[in-house]
Amino acid sequence: MAVTSATETERKYEATGPLPELTGIGPVASVRGPDAAPVVLEARYYDTEDRRLSADGITLRRRTGGDDPGWHLKLPVDGDTREEIRAPHSEHPPDGLTALIRSRTRGAPLVPLVELRTERETRLLLDAAGQPLAEVVRDRVDALRGPRAAHWVEYEVELRPAAGAGLLDLIEERLTAAGLPRSQAPSKAARALAATATPPLAPRTGPALPAGSAGERVMAYVRRQVRLIVELDPAVRRGVPDSVHRMRVATRRLRSVLRSQRAVLDRERTGPIAEELRRLGAGLGVDRDREVLARRLGRRLAELEPELRRGPLEQRVAAYTDRPRADSSVRALDSARHLDLLTSLDALLTDPPLLPDAYWPAGPVLTMAVRHDVRRLERRLRAARGTPPGAERDAAWHAARKAAKRARYAAETAGKPKRAKKLARVQRVLGKHQDSVLARAALPRIAAAAEAAGEPSFSYGVLYGREHELAEGYEREL
Repeated sequence: MAVTSATETERKYEATGPLPELTGIGPVASVRGPDAAPVVLEARYYDTEDRRLSADGITLRRRTGGDDPGWHLKLPVDGDTREEIRAPHSEHPPDGLTALIRSRTRGAPLVPLVELRTERETRLLLDAAGQPLAEVVRDRVDALRGPRAAHWVEYEVELRPAAGAGLLDLIEERLTAAGLPRSQAPSKAARALAATATPPLAPRTGPALPAGSAGERVMAYVRRQVRLIVELDPAVRRGVPDSVHRMRVATRRLRSVLRSQRAVLDRERTGPIAEELRRLGAGLGVDRDREVLARRLGRRLAELEPELRRGPLEQRVAAYTDRPRADSSVRALDSARHLDLLTSLDALLTDPPLLPDAYWPAGPVLTMAVRHDVRRLERRLRAARGTPPGAERDAAWHAARKAAKRARYAAETAGKPKRAKKLARVQRVLGKHQDSVLARAALPRIAAAAEAAGEPSFSYGVLYGREHELAEGYEREL
């Protein structure tokens, strides 16, 4: 199935009157259109019965008519921007799209909720060279859900790639001055459902906590990380750059706060969740670790003097690091355990296992957690320094790295940015040390493969020695 995607930046306005003159708005030199006859678009929108997609600002539709018929999945990106992922027409929602919303649907069936018929008139705003800057459409919409119907007219302004982001604000000034207010509905589907359907189930919220309390601060931090894990799911599945890393960091932050905030959250109940987060992080880490190794070895090769280069170094390193993706990230997200984890995280937000200290002021309670984790980090740093060089010492530095992350995230939760920044510096140096450990583990294997192919292995020994020197430098810095 061919799936394509594009980003769109648009705003909607109530058609309470005619469009004002749009020529002269910023770089807009002329307006072309509308055509003689409007285009008719028909779309059927899908969601779960309790409207989980629309609650997250997501729409899934099957459209006929216009220049882009087929299935459209729209995911929020930022502000007025959404990503539209398209698939060819089929009778049922295609697997390639439903997988991208699995973190929201959690196995609930997708059903058609509302149908829209839209008569569209289109105008193009052009610059002096005739380049399209924006598209302004007038949509007459008829929405139908069983016996219920709704009708309205709206304007929609969508930027073209050649336009600057500020043009949308300039157009809005002209429209609102002409008495065309911004629409309060995030999408046609949301407006249609609000007008023709029973309201969705009210989202469950957690317990009311005193303002400024430790529980309020911790649960806000937990909520942000859970949200990231859910929202990054489609990007990880599609291989969007940095998405695996960002989800992995969110799982680490969440796992750390569940383990650090033992005075706020009952660890007997959060322990199993923390263990599942560890498993998720491990599944996300396979391809990510390989990417990090490839970048590090690439930097070392770029630094290598010409007289020390022997054999096809880049090709040999690429053969080791550019193996087919393990797709462990997608397998982790597709597993039944992951859906169970998401359900557990929902329960954690709505019914957190709060302890009495959760209701006390955040300052003393969370500061105590930071101190506890910093002391733990100091013990591990001392242990690493006292371990003889070798594999055991490398493992001790890695254990200190994990402690540094946990202390940093505790400082973030406590609202201590200066302390978190200092701990992040320690964590970064420890991270570089661990990257060097992994590079030194990989280089003998790469050298062995080179020798088996009849290639010289001298240069890999040079790289190994330099990685060893770098590791010693990191230890001195620590």
